[in-house]
Amino acid sequence: MLRDAVRSLAEAKIAPYAAAVDEEARFPQEALEALVANDLHAVHVPEEYGGAGADALATVIVIEEVARVCASSSLIPAVNKLGSLPVILSGSEELKKKYMTPLAKGDAMFSYCLSEPDAGSDAAGMKTKAVRDGDTYVLNGVKRWITNAGVSEYYTVMAVTDPTKRSKGISAFVVEKSDEGVSFGAPEKKLGIKGSPTREVYLDNVRIPADRMIGEEGTGFATAMKTLDHTRITIAAQALGIAQGALDYAKGYVRERKQFGKPIADFQGIQFMLADMAMKIEAARQLTYAAAAKSERGDGDLTFQGAAAKCFASDVAMEVTTDAVQLLGGYGYTRDYPVERMMRDAKITQIYEGTNQVQRIVMARNLP
Repeated sequence: MLRDAVRSLAEAKIAPYAAAVDEEARFPQEALEALVANDLHAVHVPEEYGGAGADALATVIVIEEVARVCASSSLIPAVNKLGSLPVILSGSEELKKKYMTPLAKGDAMFSYCLSEPDAGSDAAGMKTKAVRDGDTYVLNGVKRWITNAGVSEYYTVMAVTDPTKRSKGISAFVVEKSDEGVSFGAPEKKLGIKGSPTREVYLDNVRIPADRMIGEEGTGFATAMKTLDHTRITIAAQALGIAQGALDYAKGYVRERKQFGKPIADFQGIQFMLADMAMKIEAARQLTYAAAAKSERGDGDLTFQGAAAKCFASDVAMEVTTDAVQLLGGYGYTRDYPVERMMRDAKITQIYEGTNQVQRIVMARNLP
């Protein structure tokens, strides 16, 4: 029922704008409004804060179905979870009430600020500092590659509170867009997910109350990593949706397209390509849904399973979308058809929330 409801909504209210959102590189406002109106913008927020209280699997299905028609729009529910999960996992009750309630209502979006110009895969090498001053902290630094920056009202920011302790000297804070000293760089000009703004976040003597720290001082990096164990599965879901959308479109196309007097779907070479695409998508789906169940239960092997789902599903998405372009031939290479957009959008799923090379390191360190 959930899948049917989200698919109907996505096809009616999000799909019609997907090409324009990509072409104009503009935020998918129509998608945000449709998702908020149907309480699908941040389904993971617990019921006690006014949220839908969806479990990890339901959240995955929402993201998958939105990504099937528009990858940029699927970053609304995905990044709302990424940005707010540190607060849910480690924040005080006061912090949860203060920030989850407007998120659940759709009054605000949440972003996640971990990466920096010199700290990508080596996130523990960050330079952003938070210095205690009485009952406040003063933050200075630059965060890069921040999804939905400038649109989101709230930002989970990782900053160094004790430079002598490397990862154990990093703390997490909630920063608000309206805080004095917060500003944003120009939107990045990207290959794909053009409807989701990616910008730098500048923190210039941003003074915030000490009670906006998430968890204890020095626990921020651990919270950040624990968050990614759960949210990598949402990237797997996004990749899955993109791949499914490409397969669905290619399937329809090959049944209509005629060469040598018959539909190209009748040729075995084409049939084998479609069979492989469908098989790999189904394998990715099973891995992703199983990882979502582990996320919900908090299983001990979640770190491995989350990395495996994200890595496998994103590799599948890249392969399937590339094959979909091939199946459409010359048309697949044009912007008149959606598969080239899906191919461009799929690429980022192999890169963000930890590159697939990093996922393999994570898996190797956590072999079951």
